[in-house]
Amino acid sequence: MTTAKDAITNRLVSVKLDENSIGRGTPDQEQERAIAIYDLIEANNFAIPGHDLGPYTLFVAMQEKKLVFDINDGNGSKVVTHILSLSPFRRLLRDYFMVCESYYAAIRTATPAQIEAIDMGRRGLHNEGAQLLAERLDGKIDCDFDTARRIFTLVTALHWKG
Repeated sequence: MTTAKDAITNRLVSVKLDENSIGRGTPDQEQERAIAIYDLIEANNFAIPGHDLGPYTLFVAMQEKKLVFDINDGNGSKVVTHILSLSPFRRLLRDYFMVCESYYAAIRTATPAQIEAIDMGRRGLHNEGAQLLAERLDGKIDCDFDTARRIFTLVTALHWKG
């Protein structure tokens, strides 16, 4: 059961991406990134097991082909850093980007039914990525599925560089 205190403390109040890790995306990708950050801050459930230091700020970066989550408390003090290998995500990211390219091309020329079919595949892969991320963060970060999904969007934003 979520208490009023949990609703205030078990959340992200700021999310930043490492500018050095991000390549310039297409306008569609830049828009998705901005929307994901906005949506993530507006509605999230994010806690660090064993810590009652929230609300939190999250800095996401790529370093040496690894995903880095730097988490601070609301005062800017370091809470924890988690580093995840991207190896389990490689196939999924490759497939996701391929479907995204098809989707962005389709929205300019395809029929609504074709666009919807591609978008369903894209959402399915995105959900699979969110589930994998939640599994990889299990015991490190507690978050609901929607929060994991939005964080996965940020992971894809970092991976667009290369």
